[in-house]
Order: sequence, then C-alpha cells, then structure tokens
Amino acid sequence: MKTRYLVDPEFLPALDSLEAFDNDYSLENLPNLRTKMNAMYAQMLVADPATAAIERRELTIPGPEGAPELRLLVYAHKDGGAGRPAYFFTHGGGYIMGTPEMNEPGSKRIALEAGCVVIATSYRLAPETVFPGNVEDCYAALKWVHANARQLGIDPGRIAIGGESAGGGLTAALALLVRDRREIPIIHQQLVYPMLDDRSTDSSHPYTGEFGWTREKNRLGWAALLGQAPGGPEVSPYAAAARAETLAGLPSTFIGVGTLDLFLEENVAYALRLTEAGVPVELHVYPGAFHGSDLVTAARLTEKHVRDQVEALRAAFNR
Repeated sequence: MKTRYLVDPEFLPALDSLEAFDNDYSLENLPNLRTKMNAMYAQMLVADPATAAIERRELTIPGPEGAPELRLLVYAHKDGGAGRPAYFFTHGGGYIMGTPEMNEPGSKRIALEAGCVVIATSYRLAPETVFPGNVEDCYAALKWVHANARQLGIDPGRIAIGGESAGGGLTAALALLVRDRREIPIIHQQLVYPMLDDRSTDSSHPYTGEFGWTREKNRLGWAALLGQAPGGPEVSPYAAAARAETLAGLPSTFIGVGTLDLFLEENVAYALRLTEAGVPVELHVYPGAFHGSDLVTAARLTEKHVRDQVEALRAAFNR
C-alpha cells in the first residue's frame, strides 16, 4: 500500500470495508459483488434524527420506449409546499452495480439542508444493458420529472442534476444530452468524483487509484458499459462525457474529487475545459481522500464535501 501514508487518518477505517470488493473483481463474480455492495449500504440506512422530517416515497414510471419501467425515490420535507427546487440524483457503482437507495442518508441531508426535493433514479446496469441504455433511462426519468413537476411539488425551472462516481459520469453525459436535445431545462450539475473518460484506464499517475476504485476495476466497468475495450476511437460523448468536442452551453458545475482518487486528473481536466467553454465551475480537491472515502460520513473532509455541495446547490437554486 504505497499511498496509505497519504490517506487522511479519518479515512483509514474505510479501507477495510472497501477491501471486500478487491477479491475476484470480475463480471463472473458480479452477482456476489452486487450483493456485497447492497449489504454494505443497507447497514448505513439507519434512522437519523437530524433528517427525520424528510420522507421518502417510491414511484414507478415508464422507461424509454420498449424498455422496462424505472423506479424513482422521492425525498421531500413533510411540511414542504409547492414550487420547491429539485435535485435529480444518479447513483454510482461503476456502471455495473448500485441502486438509488444506496445514497439515502446523503439524499435526505441534501433535501433538508438545500431546501429541495431530491429525486433518485434507477437505471439499467451493464453488462446486461450496454450504452446507451443507462443514459436513455436517466433522460426518460428526468423528462418525466419535468413533465410531472406539479405532481412532485417542484418548480420545473429549478431542476439541478447530480451523481457520484459512475453516477457523476452519467450526470455529465445527461447534461450533454439535455443540451443537445433542447427539451428539458436544467440549471446546474453536481459531479462528485465523476467517471468521465474511458481513456483514463491507462493513467500513470503514481499516487492515484490504489484504493476504492482501481485501474483494473475501471477497465472492467468501462468495458461492460461499452461492450468493447475502452479507449477506442468510436466512443460517444453520451457514454464518456470527456469525449465531447465542446462543453459550451452546459449549466453551472460543481466538481469534487480527492487527491488519491483515480479520477483526479480527468476531473480536473474536465473542470478546466468547462472554464474554457465559459461555464461557471466550482472545483474542490480534497487532500488525502480516495474514491469512496466518504463512506466515513463523520470525517471532517466528508462533512466539508457535503457542505460544499449544499452551498453550490443553494446558490444555483437562488441564482
């Protein structure tokens, strides 16, 4: 563990939890890996008195034409009225794992502290469904949310989108799709250590990618999504947002990533490209944080990351 000495001490306990996913990380073992991930996050779904006012309800909505239905988890203050801003959230899991429930504690906290309705969507996972199934699922769900804003108690003119890891990559791709199709207005995107570039599987940075999400896992996730080896010449920007020729016309963007995260370089590069395209960008790089270190929810840097996210959302909603 050559980079362990660089890990923020408060994050060291998370290393043991993440080691459970380091053995036999393969598509053949994917059912077992999914079970492990769901069990790990289920342990985190404990009642938090601080967010007791946030209620969850589940909706089933149509998917894209010819595709299965989608699940939405809606987190809203029980005393909230109509016309609230909305945060449309996409879960992580390397494009091959995860559920919208896995981020429930964070979804409740953002709903409370940002004063919004959080809507977490499901989407079809790879390799059972390859690109573009996942991003089309997210687009269909977002379009439904906008069309049914009154039913959800939200303002259709104040919808932000966001996600973490693969969900952050999906968010970035979704923002491009929304920009190009011109059907749904969004005001902001939040990219939490997003998985943006299939070409980054060969990154040679000496201090990133040892913990949480490694180069090997990254290659497996991208190959499963694309149905081919990553890094080839014909990859759509709606699969890997870093492939987009231009980022002009995207909404204001928040990006947060750790110094030890495999995605550090591609995230910083994307932030710079956004600024070059005239997009307002807020970039945070957290020292000693690796991919998934925010599992330690009480850590000082995790708290700071969440506060930074909430403040960026509030600013977008009130802009």
